[in-house]
Amino acid sequence: MSRWDRAVAEKVPDTLRNRLGIAVSQQIYRAHRDLLESERWQRLAGLGARPQRLLFASTGVKDTRLPETFYVNSLVAPNTINSLPEKTLKALVAIDQLHETLPRDGGDCDDVLAQFTSSGIHVGQLANELQSDGARAFVESWKSMLSVIGDKSSAQKEARHLC
Repeated sequence: MSRWDRAVAEKVPDTLRNRLGIAVSQQIYRAHRDLLESERWQRLAGLGARPQRLLFASTGVKDTRLPETFYVNSLVAPNTINSLPEKTLKALVAIDQLHETLPRDGGDCDDVLAQFTSSGIHVGQLANELQSDGARAFVESWKSMLSVIGDKSSAQKEARHLC
């Protein structure tokens, strides 16, 4: 979620800084709940289908002016997953409290997203860019890991031949 805010930090007025990630999350949560409450899903659930949980990721803060728990406290919701970094987990344990849960109706997300649009931010286009960048980063990480494994495997084979 912090990736959204980092991407627009220098492009929006201060009143909108660090608000896009949460607004997008609220919109996604509303859509997720709408889907799970739909007649179509209810029929599937009646046949034994189980819902996939919504995952909130990148919930560590990048803006040092924010509390470490900024995104976590804003994204509390039943039947969701939050992949928070260790630093954020420790900060959460230290404060020992959470805010209210995400509003079922998305809260003020529509108004906040409209403000971003008025500020020249095209949220759909940004979503595509962030998804492409994220996929590219995962592929690079995967290739790097495979390279390390390959190097270690080659080193072990070489060591066996020397014995």
